[in-house]
Amino acid sequence: MRKTLIVTNDFPPRPGGIQAFLHNMALRLDPERIVVYASTWKRSREGVEATAAFDAEQPFTVVRDRTTMLLPTPRVTRRATALLREHGCESVWFGAAAPLGLMAPALRAAGAQRLVATTHGHEAGWAQLPAARQLLRRIGESTDTLTYLGEYTRSRIAGALTPAAAARMVQLPPGVDEKTFHPGSGGDLVRRRLGLADRPVVVCVSRLVPRKGQDTLIEAMPRILAAVPDAVLLVVGGGPYEKDLRALAGTTGVADSVRFTGAVPWSELPAHYGAGDVFAMPCRTRRGGLDVEGLGIVYLEASATGLPVVAGDSGGAPDAVLEGETGWVVRGGRPEEAADRIVTLLGDAELRRRMGERGRAWVEERWRWDLLAERLRELL
Repeated sequence: MRKTLIVTNDFPPRPGGIQAFLHNMALRLDPERIVVYASTWKRSREGVEATAAFDAEQPFTVVRDRTTMLLPTPRVTRRATALLREHGCESVWFGAAAPLGLMAPALRAAGAQRLVATTHGHEAGWAQLPAARQLLRRIGESTDTLTYLGEYTRSRIAGALTPAAAARMVQLPPGVDEKTFHPGSGGDLVRRRLGLADRPVVVCVSRLVPRKGQDTLIEAMPRILAAVPDAVLLVVGGGPYEKDLRALAGTTGVADSVRFTGAVPWSELPAHYGAGDVFAMPCRTRRGGLDVEGLGIVYLEASATGLPVVAGDSGGAPDAVLEGETGWVVRGGRPEEAADRIVTLLGDAELRRRMGERGRAWVEERWRWDLLAERLRELL
């Protein structure tokens, strides 16, 4: 692999799916052959200290820009080209194609021989807006390849590109660490700590934002409780929607059957998945298709943990489910559909076991990080 400059606005300790994707990939590349150029997470004292501590633990070089939002401005482009030359990098990986991929021509002129840009869910939204669509087309023309998460995002993004750029697209989804997410991840301890040892648990692990569908699960709870009276919904994660979700649980009359954990450290997430009998996140598309699920790695992490999954039909989320084998896809925003599938699973231990085992095997076959990191090495 050529020595590579990774240019990204999304990198830990800033939390999020794209951040975890890039970090996991970076950890599986030769640390002597990568340099990360990233934004600063927070300008507060605590944020600066957390970022510095994180960077010091990495086996590769991390260079932070002073801004909290890395954009392809002239100043940032000059800094990126200077880093390319200073560290002798011959390839560039843009952690998110839009908008950072607009720096590709300058980096090519500075000596980059290979330019790879990764797309996520938001680029599919860009492809629907005339001005953003033109920028996406420019990015496709100036890079060697755009990667995509799954068929949904590929089809949306390809329509904005030239035929030649669309033909160069390669699938590169995030992966799952099957050694971290597994059936023996410590779920029983979490259950006992939360007082849920003997209750059927529906778990949802995600940021608390409207697209993810935690509100749909809360609205589904009366129907679930009518069939499984001692069921509980375990909502794992933090986010701006938490206050609204707590209020909804109260007005729906199910507050006693919904538990909110708040933000959970990454190291504790596997055990929180393992605390569930069923994983559910009935995500939905919002804002006319601009707010869409790119893939939904949480479904695959749940599958690796041995849980059946109930997913929403937003964007590429169905790509993370083998329908009828590892779980089911329901229409987002339809509490009755989510409730019916969840009730079926809670009432059938054998079905849960069978779907969980199939999901675990599927992750091992297709979604392991080492397989996907090898694909990235080849692209670079």
